[in-house]
Amino acid sequence: MLIAAQSGRALAQAARRAGLIPLVLDLFGDADTLALAEHHRTARGRFGATRLGEDVLRQLDELAGLSRTPPIGIVLGSGFEGAPDLMAAVARRHRLIGASPGAVAALKDPLGFAALCARLSIPHPPVTLDPLADRAGWLLKRAGGSGGSHIRAAGAGRAPPGAYFQARMPGRAHALAILADGRGLEIVGFTEQWSAPSQLRPHRYGGALERGATEHPALPPALEAEIAGAVARIVAATGLRGLASADFLLEGEAWWLTEINPRPGATLDVLDRRPTPLLAAHIAASLGRLSRMEAAPSDAAAAAICYAATKYAPVPPIRWPDFVRDRPRAGSSVAREAPLCTLIAEGPDAAAVRTRLGERANMLGALLRPREDDDEHECDRREP
Repeated sequence: MLIAAQSGRALAQAARRAGLIPLVLDLFGDADTLALAEHHRTARGRFGATRLGEDVLRQLDELAGLSRTPPIGIVLGSGFEGAPDLMAAVARRHRLIGASPGAVAALKDPLGFAALCARLSIPHPPVTLDPLADRAGWLLKRAGGSGGSHIRAAGAGRAPPGAYFQARMPGRAHALAILADGRGLEIVGFTEQWSAPSQLRPHRYGGALERGATEHPALPPALEAEIAGAVARIVAATGLRGLASADFLLEGEAWWLTEINPRPGATLDVLDRRPTPLLAAHIAASLGRLSRMEAAPSDAAAAAICYAATKYAPVPPIRWPDFVRDRPRAGSSVAREAPLCTLIAEGPDAAAVRTRLGERANMLGALLRPREDDDEHECDRREP
């Protein structure tokens, strides 16, 4: 299977779990990805940018040519949401598994998506491209952006090309992961999410947690059903297929859908724990075969992004703990504030998992501290 994403490790790991051989194109080429991939190519581009470099097609063709058998298709991760034209070009050369370019274009057009939500009676923050009378209550977002690093406070004048204003709404961030077949959906799970703010990127993605099966749910069952029903209407309206997620803010019983991510997302490490591999279910749903999801594992699980508090040039040859994923290769460079690695944790409940994440962040900080310029490591930050 071909995989193309800003970071391909989680998809490569999911592919191996599904019995597939991953051929990966991504920006990082970290140690985990190179160990998982049969072949790898490094894409040109910048993490958090709207799209990967223009040489994607050539590199994907090279990877396909290296395969012992023809790839069954390609799965796209982050980096293509703002480029349905590039997705269409990829789909003309390789079988696309997941959302179609047309569905992505409909879901990632800010004004069009807001109009769709209004037509389907789904709560969604107001959006505009026009100058704002009161900028304090608005955010500036890049259309097709991912990871939260592109979100800023709204500025003066019209929104810049490729960006838009979205009204600030209260509440905590959650996401609903789904499998869709273009007509309906199957719920994969609800996750709670948080930010890892920096001075320049106050809304930078920090991590996600899935509560244990025996815990009190994060949302009342009636609210879960209401949100799932709203997302099901979007699936039917856009023909969305495959694994996707819906981000929303929750404040009491009020909620607002902020966006749909029409691809496997950052919660793969948290959600791919059932007996049936999640990528196998993604392939089946993309082909129109939607099966009932198995019960969620009893334990809670979380994954948190660790950002570099200083520049590593080069990355030291340390022995990374087993709970670290996306490990940078020794001798490679990691810029300050760039993603350094991912920490994972499981436990009987959400509180235990959060405690374990904090302990593991401190362990990693101590391991790296001789190389740090600061007194604390970015991944020491607790959930806001």
